[in-house]
Amino acid sequence: MYASTTQIRVRYGETDQMGYLYYGYYALYYESGRAEAIRALGFTYKELELSGIMMPVVALQCQYFRPALYDDLITVKTIIKELPKGSKIDFHSELYNEEGQLLNKGVTTLVFYDPKAKTKVPMPDILKEKLEPYFC
Repeated sequence: MYASTTQIRVRYGETDQMGYLYYGYYALYYESGRAEAIRALGFTYKELELSGIMMPVVALQCQYFRPALYDDLITVKTIIKELPKGSKIDFHSELYNEEGQLLNKGVTTLVFYDPKAKTKVPMPDILKEKLEPYFC
């Protein structure tokens, strides 16, 4: 299993009239967590794209338990529970407030995609090499 954490402070413009983080922004927090999780491996989305591989989202599930509030410092925990086989990868996300309470969790499924060939492809070897040590 591979896990990474990053922190995001809820900005005023991301909240609704009650001061709650607007529900649509949770997916953006998941995305920030994914990007930072890959960066922590010593690799970036940008490098992946420059190598000719895109990672579009094909599914998103989320559950809301408690609201994230304006100015809260949110910890986004991003987990890859299984070494990807084939062309898809699941990122599990958990959002916690400063008290350690679970606010939200979700799963985002992405596929490795070659935009020139317009087809799904297996996980690139460079990313596989970075992840394998966490799944021994």
